[in-house]
Amino acid sequence: SAILPDLSLDEVLAFGKAAGYRCVELMCWPAGQADRRYAGVTHIDVANLDASAAADLRGRVEASGLSISGLGYYPNPLAPDLAEAEIYVSHIRKTIAAAKLLGVPVVNTFVGRDWTRSVDDNWPRFLSTWTPLIQFADDHGVKIGIENCPMLFTKDEWPGGKNLATSPKIWRRMFSDIPSPNFGLNFDPSHFVWQQMDYLRVLREFAPRLRSEERRVGKECRSR
Repeated sequence: SAILPDLSLDEVLAFGKAAGYRCVELMCWPAGQADRRYAGVTHIDVANLDASAAADLRGRVEASGLSISGLGYYPNPLAPDLAEAEIYVSHIRKTIAAAKLLGVPVVNTFVGRDWTRSVDDNWPRFLSTWTPLIQFADDHGVKIGIENCPMLFTKDEWPGGKNLATSPKIWRRMFSDIPSPNFGLNFDPSHFVWQQMDYLRVLREFAPRLRSEERRVGKECRSR
């Protein structure tokens, strides 16, 4: 639902139904102003979600005839500013907890990256940040889907980009070091086309790691 920032939740659901979708990924950014395109969209305020609000939201989604494929929140939890990064990590945890409360099986996000450092230099931060996050997801029975966009579109994202998880080689290393079955990929082949990779080969190798209801309902479940 990041592409529909000006619509309310009910309007997003109505749009999805009219467009023929069967499910939608709902954005869960903290309420506030966006710092980049497709960020800052809040269709579920996970920071203030309690059991009563979750029950109401589930009822509205069911009444629309759609389902929630995943909750989405795409910050940079490996940002070089540690205080900034901790804000993002804390909200990822809130999003995971909200997914549990809503009965949504997947949270989609970014691994993040300090774009001024190499992959190897980022790796200790990756492990120290994501090992406990994946354990938190395990404890809540929620799967984590990592998007593969390089995130190097603007001057402040060069030279490394703000997402570490951009290639099969890095994915293999990620899943070797954090082998949880709940840790996987939010597969977006458009990025591989841009990067001139064989996205079908990637799909064949990493299909067991896809963390989306796309595997269940097919191409009709591709709205975000």
